[in-house]
Amino acid sequence: MVAGDLARVIEIAASLPDAPHWSQAAYVDALNPDSTPSRFALVATEVGSDLVLGFAVARLVPPQAELETIAVAAKRQRQGLASRLFSALAGDLRAADVRELLLEVRASNQPALTFYQSVGFRETGRRPRYYADPIEDAVLMRVQFG
Repeated sequence: MVAGDLARVIEIAASLPDAPHWSQAAYVDALNPDSTPSRFALVATEVGSDLVLGFAVARLVPPQAELETIAVAAKRQRQGLASRLFSALAGDLRAADVRELLLEVRASNQPALTFYQSVGFRETGRRPRYYADPIEDAVLMRVQFG
């Protein structure tokens, strides 16, 4: 992800009700190599163009990282883009000596839960009433890298 991708990244996130709706400043900070903690921020683009179709951001605190967001434009979901993004992110995390990736997700977000389980995440706990609007639990998940 580069600064030129941010308008499209924010557009995708805003169009998805379950995606985090970060400010542009938060994404700019995610791209800053000097910010602490550091982050990996990736995009998936249309073949043969620069059109961003999806993105992922992870916060690094080796040997752990937190998957902060992974999102794919609604019209391009269920085509393997999230899996490819996750695979690329996992490769970068392994290279950075990350051995465990954590995340939290709304308990009602069944598509996300199914995806995370498909790439190896397992539920490790819950945070009751963690989310607001509507109030619901956060499911805590993790995947370990060999």
